[in-house]
Order: sequence, then structure tokens, then C-alpha cells
Amino acid sequence: MSDVVSIPELWQPVLLSTVLVWIASALVWMLLPHHKKDFKALPDEEAARHVLQSPNLTPGLYNIPHMESWDAAKDPAEAKKFTDGPVAFLTVLPNQPPPMGKAMVLSVLYYLVVSGIVAYLAGRTLAAGAEYLTVFRVAGTVAWLAYGFGSIPQSIWFGRPWSQQVKQLIDALVYALLTAGCFGWLWPRG
Repeated sequence: MSDVVSIPELWQPVLLSTVLVWIASALVWMLLPHHKKDFKALPDEEAARHVLQSPNLTPGLYNIPHMESWDAAKDPAEAKKFTDGPVAFLTVLPNQPPPMGKAMVLSVLYYLVVSGIVAYLAGRTLAAGAEYLTVFRVAGTVAWLAYGFGSIPQSIWFGRPWSQQVKQLIDALVYALLTAGCFGWLWPRG
């Protein structure tokens, strides 16, 4: 008899945690106020829109000022662009309303993958019959790492405000606690 709990044995907590995290995420973003001011309006949005409507601007990631390599920063004229500003990272999306249906489906798939990874790691480190709190700790830690900590480099390297990162970590903790509860509750009893 193996101590390993297989992923198919964990289909219930994987699916339940996926659904609960999806619901919690929807509630966090639609009902709670803490993300309402994550994005700011530009001082003259219409002027910015006019400049950005260039026919050559396609969806993608852009930076201002742009240099092909950091060696270009040695040129005083290029370095001055940074001190004069603005310094920005810009994400350009296709010209259409954001595709909510597609984003929701991709979110569910993301939550399913995270729950699958939690199942894999917990199944390889915990035996059937493990105590609720032991399963809760392992599943919750893995889920919190997956939901929250991957976005920290966005603050380190790309200027995402740390206040948003802290909110992301709190949201991720809620998702992790839901995931941990599902796995602890539905863990195979041996």
C-alpha cells in the first residue's frame, strides 16, 4: 500500500476549491471596495487617447522611454529622458471592450491548475488519513504561494504599487484559506 494520495483521489477538493475561489474572486472584485482605486485616471485622458491611437500601436507591452538595451542609457540624451519623464510601462489591449467571458473561463482554468498543483504536492507529502490541520497547512501554504507571491516581481521591476501588491496578497490568503479548507475537509481518510 502506497502512502501517496493520487490526484484522481483528490478530484472533490480540486473542483470545490476551484469553484469557491472563483466565487470569492468575483465577490472581491465586484463587491468589496479595496480594489476600486487600483487604477487612476490620466490628467488628460482624451489627449493621451489621441496620442495612443497611432495606427502602428498594436496590442502588447510598451515602455517609455524605450531603449533597445541598457547600454543606450549611457548616452546623456537617453538618460535625460528618464529624469525628464514620464517613465512608464503600458499594456495595450485590442480595441474592444474587455472580453469578460473569456477572462472568466481563463480564471477558472487558472484556479483549477492551482488546485491541481495543491493536490499534487499535498498528495505526495501527506498520507491518506492525515489530520485536518496538517492538510490545511500544506494546502494553504502552497495555494497562498501560487495565488499571491508570483506577482511580487511586478512591484519590484515594473512599478506596480506596493499597496496593490499587499491587497493581492490578502486576496490570495482568502483564496488559500478556502482551498486549504476544502482539502482538509475532503482529504481521503485512509
